[in-house]
Amino acid sequence: MRRPVIAGNWKMYKTVSETVQFIEEFKPFVKNLNHCDIVIAPPFTALAAAARAIRGTPIGISAQDVFWEGEGAYTGAISVSMLLDVGCRYTIIGHSERRKYFGENSETVNKKVRAALRANLVPIVCLGELLTEREAGLTQKVIQAEYRQGLAGLTGEDFSQIILVYEPVWAIGTGRTATPEFAEQVHEFIRNMVQELYGAGVAQGLRILYGGSVKPENIRGLMAQANIDGVLVGGASLKASSFASIVNYGW
Repeated sequence: MRRPVIAGNWKMYKTVSETVQFIEEFKPFVKNLNHCDIVIAPPFTALAAAARAIRGTPIGISAQDVFWEGEGAYTGAISVSMLLDVGCRYTIIGHSERRKYFGENSETVNKKVRAALRANLVPIVCLGELLTEREAGLTQKVIQAEYRQGLAGLTGEDFSQIILVYEPVWAIGTGRTATPEFAEQVHEFIRNMVQELYGAGVAQGLRILYGGSVKPENIRGLMAQANIDGVLVGGASLKASSFASIVNYGW
């Protein structure tokens, strides 16, 4: 059985002190939790403090991005070794906001995924379509292209370390959420693509999350779907109480 993942992506929110305060408030809610993996992705500046603050808890720390080179003259970039050094276990790759504002594409996603895998850093890789693409009936075509290009050349063993996220761009920060049934169809489509290349064993072991205006009010419906293995949460992960409600969806 696939172990669920509940991940919070804080984007460009929270200072170091605010990060530590959040974790101290959040700890009691998850003290005895054992039904899922919990991941928090603070901004780069707060990663080290977050990693110290979560010691002795079931929380894992993720970066929001990573660069593919190990070192060099890449102003503003952060390498996998830097992330590992401050205590990261995961990194988000290919989030739609990285694609929209910073020129991320499937080629750079592929480079970043490979770099993370080489360092045993778990890539949380995002796929998703625009509203115009959804309305044109192109959801599967877009997802397939991003999957084939962004994850090209990987092995079945690589897929055992990857977490995928279906995040419809039209649902991010808009308050609009894909229905659980629609999200399930896309998740099943992704799992079937993996099965075609790597077999049922790899496909059934792959964890695929949903991202896009996830809230305490819709988490149970999403998690009731057979192919949804967790969620990537944006705004609702910024308050300890609301994120705790999502993490404890089954209680």
